[in-house]
Amino acid sequence: MSSPLQTAAIAATLPAMPSIAVASSLTPMRSRSPPASQSRGSLSPPAFSLPPYSQRRCRRLMSFPPFPVSSSSFSVPHSNCDSPPLVRLLSIPKERVVTITSAASSMPSSGATTATEDGKVVDLPEALLFDCDGVLVDTERDGHRVSFNAAFEEKGLDVEWGVDLYGELLKIGGGKERMTHYFNQVGWPVGSPEGEGERKQFVADLHKTKTQLFMSMVETGALPLRPGVARLIDEAMGEGVKVAVCSTSNEKAVSAIVREMLGPEKAAAIRIFAGDVVPRKKPDPAIYNLAASELNVDPTRCVVVEDSHIGLQAAKGAGMKCVVTKSGYTADEDFSIADAIFDCIGDAPEERFGLTDLAKL
Repeated sequence: MSSPLQTAAIAATLPAMPSIAVASSLTPMRSRSPPASQSRGSLSPPAFSLPPYSQRRCRRLMSFPPFPVSSSSFSVPHSNCDSPPLVRLLSIPKERVVTITSAASSMPSSGATTATEDGKVVDLPEALLFDCDGVLVDTERDGHRVSFNAAFEEKGLDVEWGVDLYGELLKIGGGKERMTHYFNQVGWPVGSPEGEGERKQFVADLHKTKTQLFMSMVETGALPLRPGVARLIDEAMGEGVKVAVCSTSNEKAVSAIVREMLGPEKAAAIRIFAGDVVPRKKPDPAIYNLAASELNVDPTRCVVVEDSHIGLQAAKGAGMKCVVTKSGYTADEDFSIADAIFDCIGDAPEERFGLTDLAKL
């Protein structure tokens, strides 16, 4: 069976068809009414019919079997974050909560400590690092993908990324890299430049337009934080744990999400490492190595929250612990090397884990 990208390549050899227009208003991921007047950059999903996102996500997540507990990880069965968890981290029997012992973890710690429910004192992480897309906000399907399609249309390109095709393209880290890979596989648009340097600028201009459209979407509040994100950040900041966001997405877009979703006061205390700040993007560990260096923390004392296999590879490549909170696009990926796997972080009374639990990794 052909993959979405192979299908797109075959379609590129057929006579050109009129591009599919994108409607003029955005239907948010959740049932939040849009503002009465929307900006010029407002968008709507492509015209196809699917069940409500929350229902599809619930059915998909609930279909997963529990993951095995190994000497380096523990995990729980998955459920929708809007329904009671099947198993809570705090209710796992003590013998299933694995404390990892290594030369690095046995070194004296200069970080903060806290007492657990059983009275044991544990070292808190020195830093808590979040990916952005799919971790802070479930942005990919109804955010970035829609914005890419609107940018293609605005530039007069006969290109549209469907839901399945975009899921395949997410294996490529970075928006500019994603477009370059797609055009190299399917064929560059008619009228696009032929030189390598000119094509690089062509993609950069496209990505700039896409980012502007995406930021307009973020500012409408149409893409809310995933459950538990704000709570976990509050816990970390309250204990003096450094917080940062490490993403392959455009720095302006990531900063806008953090500022709009968490407020300017918290945003000012969160370091952003994003976009082209490093020459090699995930799964390369460069961005997490940079974060550890800039924050002046021990990588082995950092915990990363990721949602994708390439993000997990980047975190583990930097020598950090990594907790995966699966998102709609990444639910089927291989997370066998993760230290813990959840469907979300979760808010009370259905929280999946907190800062103290991360100290047990």
